[in-house]
Amino acid sequence: MNAMTTTVEVKLDLPDALATELARLGLLEPGNLQNVLREAVRSRLAERLAQARKRIDASGLAPLTMEEIQAEIEADRTARRNPKR
Repeated sequence: MNAMTTTVEVKLDLPDALATELARLGLLEPGNLQNVLREAVRSRLAERLAQARKRIDASGLAPLTMEEIQAEIEADRTARRNPKR
């Protein structure tokens, strides 16, 4: 499967020591830089999820049961199939 790609040109002003270390480790190569960026995205999303979990826990709301979740999914699907005009 070919994923669509977008070309983005990035210019960074880095301290010499950091630029040297990144180059030495190969982290400025396109494939490696993609991996670094993907990991940064995963890390940020994981942190956001952890923060959301903390807010949910602090709210004191009881978690939904699987049956309640399924009912919500089915209600949403029904609403999407029969939109109000």
